[in-house]
This record gives sequence, C-alpha cells and structure tokens, in this order.
Amino acid sequence: MPHCNPCITLFLGGDLMCARGIDQILPYPGDPRLHEPYVKCAGDYVQLAERRNGPIPWPVDFAYAWGVALDEFRRRRPDLRLVNLETAVTRRGRPQPKGINYRMNPANLPLLEVAGIDCCALANNHVLDWGETGLIDTLHGLNAHGLSHAGAGLDQEDATAPAILPLPGGRLLLFAFATEDSGVPADWAAAPQRAGVARLADLSRQSLEQIAQHIQTAKQPGDRVVASIHWGGNWGFAIPEEQIDFAHGLIEEAGVDLLHGHSSHHIKAIEVYRQHLILYGCGDLLDDYEGIDGYAAYRGDLGLLYFADLDAHGRLSSLELQPTRQQRLSIQRAEGADRQWLQHTLSRECGRFGCTVRPTSENGFALVWPDSPH
Repeated sequence: MPHCNPCITLFLGGDLMCARGIDQILPYPGDPRLHEPYVKCAGDYVQLAERRNGPIPWPVDFAYAWGVALDEFRRRRPDLRLVNLETAVTRRGRPQPKGINYRMNPANLPLLEVAGIDCCALANNHVLDWGETGLIDTLHGLNAHGLSHAGAGLDQEDATAPAILPLPGGRLLLFAFATEDSGVPADWAAAPQRAGVARLADLSRQSLEQIAQHIQTAKQPGDRVVASIHWGGNWGFAIPEEQIDFAHGLIEEAGVDLLHGHSSHHIKAIEVYRQHLILYGCGDLLDDYEGIDGYAAYRGDLGLLYFADLDAHGRLSSLELQPTRQQRLSIQRAEGADRQWLQHTLSRECGRFGCTVRPTSENGFALVWPDSPH
C-alpha cells in the first residue's frame, strides 16, 4: 500500500549479540568451544539463563529469540529495521587475542530474516573477533541473504561506504563508525588495502570533516541520513561532552538526520537537537548475559525497541519506545516494576537534554521534547 505522505518510520535496535548462548539454542548451533578466561563452552551461558529464569526449549525456531519484538513489527510496520550486529558470522578464522570472541554460525542468519532486518551496522568491537577471514565470511553471508550492511568492508572505501536503502519518495543512507573507546583496536581499522572497520581515531574536528565528506559525496536530494556509531564503554550513564559536541556537529555540519549510538549494555539518554534525534546509547537488543551477575544497577536485561517517525526533511516527528526485558534468551515485555524503572531512568537521563517520556496506550513510552508536536 503506497504511503500517502513522506513521513517514514524507522526501527532502531541496539546491540544484537547473537553469538555464544544465542547461537547455541538456534537450529544450527556452531562450535561451542570458547576461548574465554572462565567459560569454555557456549552452552554454559544457556544453562546460566535457565538457572535464572527457567528452562529454554532448545533448539528453538528462529522467531523465538525475537519474542514480542515480532508483534511490535507487525503492529507498527516500520519502513526500515536497523540494528548493530555485534558478532562475526563465520565457521572459520582464528580467535583474536582479546579475551571474548563472538561468532554465529552462518546457517543461523535466518534469525535476522525472520525479523525483517534490513540493515546491519558492523563497525563494532566484535565483528573482527575471528580475524579477516571471519569478517569476509560475515560480509559474504549477509550479502547472500540480501541483508544490507555498513561500517566494515574489504578495504577502507568499502568500510566507509553507506548502506543505501530505498524508501518511499527517496533513500536512506546508513553510515556506521566505531571509536577506540568502544574497544576497537587501531589495527582493526580498514585501510586502502586492508579489510577492517570504519574506525574513528577520535571525535575531533578532523573526524567530523571526514564523515561530512563521505556524506556529501553520497547524498542526493531527498535522501535521509543515519549515522550509526559504536562509542564509549559498556557501563555508565554519563555522556562525555565530546560525544555531545560531535553529535551536534554531525547534525549541524555533516547533514546527519539521526544518530544511532550504541556500545553501552544499557539504555542511555536521548536528545532532540534542532529537531533531529540523537540516541546516545540504545543498550543491548539481545544478548546472552541473562544469568551473569554484576552491574545490577544498570539493568542490562531491560531495554527498548525504538520506533522513530521522520518527516521528509529527516526531522523527528515522534519517537515511541517499547520497554522490553530479556528472559530465557528471548525479548519479552517489561512490565510492572521493570517498566517503571525504565520510565524513571529515561526521564532522569533525558532530563539533562530537556526531554522526558510519557506513557502511551500501548504500554510503551513516547518521547516529549521542547517544541515537540505533542
């Protein structure tokens, strides 16, 4: 059915960490051997989750892990669905000497297809966990399944190129980048003759100008632009001033319409700057941390599904947030005290930027910002 106006709806998900325990419960589990200091078998993460919240009927079908997210997709019918895919997708390669190495069996890529994922940001600190061989397999696997991607490639030009996604009345360009403080080492950076990720050396004026040049080269009239950035550490609500300045610069000077930030394992603040959306940290969309103790104050098991409406000029019309809780390695609804925690935390963190959230009739939240149309 054709759209009667140029407004579009984007789904934005945080880190999709579908390796280890998630990979083990899917129809085609990969090699369970791990190279971590303490856990040597990926199935142990499944058992930890079961110990916490009850048995998981594994193997499960590809829809299982998405849980209520599939209901929300059917109800809201977003034009595009974008995630940060934080794993290598390979059976090959060598584990890099970093302590934690994620990989998903390529045979489990229908996990992304069943949710209708359109595009994956790959600029993160796990896509090269199995070396250049693992990255090449990841790129080939996504291509074979018709899944667009940005942020990693066979060389620097390939890694910095945007994913180009058709939209009613135009296109969406997704650029993806990662920073050193998210755990991306310098030798992972793509080079003219080296595969790797689109890595930002820093959040300097020079980095901003480089991104602006990439956007200016690719952008056509009517295009809307998303910058997906993996930045910052895993834990902590604070947002450094340099991130704020860089985000503002991307909007003011580089032509970015929406900034999709991730890396933290929990939700962070949301800002609307000059009518453009900045998600500083989306949290984890799906992971296998359910049975792991520590960092309880951040509630990494609680998350959000982000549905952003943008007008023809890329400005934010509305942002709806569906509260979620990861339970039995599946995305479920956050209810009761969990939902209240999310609302309170969002209101507190977004308050720094003059924003808050209000409950909606669908048991979700809507962002309210100065000069918002609500």
